[in-house]
Amino acid sequence: MNHKCDECDRPATHRAVDVVDGKKIPVHLCDIHAAEHGLTGANPHLPVSELLNNFVQKHSGADTQSRSAENLHCESCGASFAEFRESSLLGCADCYGAFEGPLSALMERAHEGGTHHAGKVPRRAGVGERRQVAMRLLRRRLEDAVQSEDYETAAQIRDEIEGLA
Repeated sequence: MNHKCDECDRPATHRAVDVVDGKKIPVHLCDIHAAEHGLTGANPHLPVSELLNNFVQKHSGADTQSRSAENLHCESCGASFAEFRESSLLGCADCYGAFEGPLSALMERAHEGGTHHAGKVPRRAGVGERRQVAMRLLRRRLEDAVQSEDYETAAQIRDEIEGLA
């Protein structure tokens, strides 16, 4: 189906979807109007690493918290948050603590609200290791249930922990 540009009579070469009040509104634009709306900057043939780098740069500077984070520096390696935004690489393990605020906001957006890494256990791991990982996960779930005052769920999780112990 050939569409014409929503702003002129040229053939539409770009399609976007705007969401307004929960309703999806398709937008069809020619090259000229797509450039005016800022839709032509993305190259579909970029390597994944570069796409991720662009994503991190765009989203880590989007809110005021990350703008104020520009002046943050890691005391261990001297890396700045601005350098992280440029390269998407942290200087050392201590950078996670130094940039905790802006990184956690970025991670939440990237992982759809998830803030904890649950991890995986290798198949070759012994039963004891699997039990430890399961216990850690259950304890974390128990803490979350207690904090949200969901005592019924907390009691069920407590019973699961007792069953594993």
